[in-house]
Amino acid sequence: MDHLQTLIAGMTKEELRYYKLFTSRTIHEHDRKDIKLFNEYRKQGVQFDEEKTIKKIYPEGNKNAWYRIKHRLLGDINKSITLLHYEENDFMIVCHTLSLYHYYFSKNKINEAKYYLRKAEKLAQKIEHNELLDIIYGEYIQLSYSSLNINPEHYLLQRKEIRKKQEALREIDDLLSVINYQLKTTQNLSRSDNDILATLQQNIDKFVKNEETKKSASLQIKVYQAVSKILLQRHEYLALEKFLLKTFKYFEKHELFTKSNHDTKLQMLTYLVNSLFKNGKSEKSLQWAEQLKQSMEEFNHLLYDKYFFFYYNALVINYSELDPEKAIDILENLRENSKIKNNDYYIFFVYLNLAVLRFDQKEYKDASKHFNKISLLNWYKSADDSLQLKITVCELITRYQLQQYDVLIYKLEQTNRGFKAALASEENKAEKEVVALLKRLEKSISIKKDKNLIEKIKEKQVWMRKEINPETYIINYENWLEDLIN
Repeated sequence: MDHLQTLIAGMTKEELRYYKLFTSRTIHEHDRKDIKLFNEYRKQGVQFDEEKTIKKIYPEGNKNAWYRIKHRLLGDINKSITLLHYEENDFMIVCHTLSLYHYYFSKNKINEAKYYLRKAEKLAQKIEHNELLDIIYGEYIQLSYSSLNINPEHYLLQRKEIRKKQEALREIDDLLSVINYQLKTTQNLSRSDNDILATLQQNIDKFVKNEETKKSASLQIKVYQAVSKILLQRHEYLALEKFLLKTFKYFEKHELFTKSNHDTKLQMLTYLVNSLFKNGKSEKSLQWAEQLKQSMEEFNHLLYDKYFFFYYNALVINYSELDPEKAIDILENLRENSKIKNNDYYIFFVYLNLAVLRFDQKEYKDASKHFNKISLLNWYKSADDSLQLKITVCELITRYQLQQYDVLIYKLEQTNRGFKAALASEENKAEKEVVALLKRLEKSISIKKDKNLIEKIKEKQVWMRKEINPETYIINYENWLEDLIN
């Protein structure tokens, strides 16, 4: 897909309607090739054929005209989307207001320019956007050359203060970027001797004591992001829960949540819901999940689609513990949701959870169907070998439970060939042991009569409790082994 094709495919009904109004703002020529091209993109969708479309719009095959019309169409779509949405985002409003300032300044209309610059300043102050304020104060200094009513010394001081705040934020940002990188590249960051974590903690302590921090939503957000990163990295979920509850209440009490930082509010609620679940407080987690849903509906559903998945994930994980049948009902309904159907990862999440819940309910036939559907998804095919192996092992266990021994033998051979490197990896040692055990189980006529096999299963249980983190399981192997013995 080229950029224009992706952009048109992702347009909402409202955006499509507004684009049509936007294109009709001028008198239509007899042959509007840009509209023709737009309609072709809509009609052909993912099957868009560029060569055929060129011939349809430009039979003479004029490639230069083709690229010009594509560029014009892209420009018009972007303009219509900007006009439709710019008032939904405070940052965009400031940028739009600054554009008006530049327009009037270029026309030498100083009073008009000054009016829009002042308006942009107030808006940027409201959302505490220091980078924009730095630009605005620079514009005031430039404007002082053309207006005797502007004292540049005032704005020089303002800019100096803003840059101090920026330095404070950048110091935390720099450290956070390193933490984020280490989170992605290692599973075990040292708890005691990691210099970056220690430095980040010192900076947070320093900023929390600073009175200016208490007045600034942007600095408070940076502190929240830094502390939550540390606690998440250390898996200190009880401390994270306590910190998030305190921080959320503080933000609400001091009215620090705004439209411009609404994403932070929803992220904070998502973290809180998940930490409560991790701490075994599913009832409380569900209460906060409803708070998340209510917040998603604020500002005319501003970020509803972004957090839609996180909300339903919260329902599924909690009801999996409290009421598995309800969790299954939620997932079955999600399968038919257009937002889920159009996203390969979301549908993967639905099938995987359905498979695990059906397995836990001993509904192995349904579990097997869902595991099989996962293996056909494009997202699964591009997933990490380790994840593919874990899902394959779950399917092997399900085949064994269904007594489909011929299929099991074939798939065991296929797994050993296809996942040779993954099975040799230290992170997949539990899967390696399960595959070896399944080979042994398949050959056994009766587990109860095979004392050596029972002892082997018990040894695996003890080893797994000692060596394997249960959070790495898709199906809980220890519970399955216990069921085998019983």
